[in-house]
Amino acid sequence: MINIFIALFTTIVVWAVFYLVPPAEGLGNLVRIAFFHIPVAWVSVLAFLLSAWWAYRYLKTRALKYDALSSRSAYLGFLFCLMATISGAIFAKLTWGAYWNWDPRQITIFVLLLIYGAYFALRTSIVDEEVRAKISAIYSLFSCVTMPFLVFVIPRYYFSLHPEPLLNNSGKISMDQIMLYVLIAALCNITCIFFKLLFKRGIKL
Repeated sequence: MINIFIALFTTIVVWAVFYLVPPAEGLGNLVRIAFFHIPVAWVSVLAFLLSAWWAYRYLKTRALKYDALSSRSAYLGFLFCLMATISGAIFAKLTWGAYWNWDPRQITIFVLLLIYGAYFALRTSIVDEEVRAKISAIYSLFSCVTMPFLVFVIPRYYFSLHPEPLLNNSGKISMDQIMLYVLIAALCNITCIFFKLLFKRGIKL
């Protein structure tokens, strides 16, 4: 039943992106990329936060189910972060003429990918299950501390070709109303897909 709901929800969101969202001033139809790029970037942040939360739960309880949830959430966060990087590169190519421009946001998201790539390298290098879970949990917590700086803080201190974030520097959302509603729907849709993937094996808290 949940699969049918997500499939239907996804279909409606895709239809809305292509048939309801108007072209944006200065970007035209390229703005439609944002309705994929922003949600997957948001979910990657959510996934890394949840990975840290379950890492903390593991350190507190020593229950391996929390280690499993933490590692899976980090894995999905890495995949969604990669999709955000790729969609951002496509947008950069179409608007700035090159896939990679060493823009502050491109650099920081690349560093974030390296941090969590190292997390998986660390996990695969440790054989003992409990030792792997403990060290991975500690690494996940420290990695999560860097994430807000890399995603939200550092890019704002340097000139960037990147369009102004959804929440601008004055703390307001400047977006066409239809665009905003469709973006919220897209955010909910990708979030539902994330949780479906996260719990698809039936791990129970």
